[in-house]
Amino acid sequence: MLLEGKNAIVTGGSQGIGTAASLDLAKEGANVCLTYRKHKEEAEEVAAEIKGMGRKALAIKCDISSFEEANKVVDAALQAFGRIDILVNNAGMNWDGVCWKMTEEQWDRVLEVNLKGYFNFTRHTAPLFKDQKYGRIINVTSINGLRGKFGQTNYSASKAGIIGYTKAVAKELGAFGVTVNAVAPGLIETAMLKNSDARDKIVDLAMAEIVTKRVGQPEDLAYAISFLASDKSRHITGEILKVDGGQYI
Repeated sequence: MLLEGKNAIVTGGSQGIGTAASLDLAKEGANVCLTYRKHKEEAEEVAAEIKGMGRKALAIKCDISSFEEANKVVDAALQAFGRIDILVNNAGMNWDGVCWKMTEEQWDRVLEVNLKGYFNFTRHTAPLFKDQKYGRIINVTSINGLRGKFGQTNYSASKAGIIGYTKAVAKELGAFGVTVNAVAPGLIETAMLKNSDARDKIVDLAMAEIVTKRVGQPEDLAYAISFLASDKSRHITGEILKVDGGQYI
């Protein structure tokens, strides 16, 4: 197992990519503290599955845009596990609209969650990683942070911000044995996509770009996250790993 004895925090672990990442980290040996905002039952089911693997698990409600709530999660994980080794910044949201119709609330809320939320958790774990001379931070961004997407100026800006943030934090923490990387998914078959009335149209548009001709699954991101969380990636930092079946090409 790649992560035997390691301890991880995964934000947004109650569904989609966050659930897949939490479970794969646990399969590789890690104890996992996962956060949720709305889906308590689902988060507790994930935690129960992790415990069934013989690992420790916590499911904690958190609005990641709150500096104080993020701090409480980190404190709880530290108390439960004794140490934190891995941070997966995954929780996020979208609230779409073209720029000439987007409200200030739409803009502010997406940036607060998608960008400030990542800062909040990094800020509270970075001193721990720095002092123990070890840490792995994996940020979930998007190929739309690299190229932009019509109707998603706020989302694209937040995800582009994560890319710059990842590179800057990698420079700041590299000398302390901490690596900081990001994964950039293309279209992924999450519950949000499955339940969308426009699913078929979204998939058709994406499939015209995806060279592997398959829709990505949450597990595809999880495998990349577990690799970047492990010592097999010890000489990789500041990188943005596209996990998109070639959609960006």
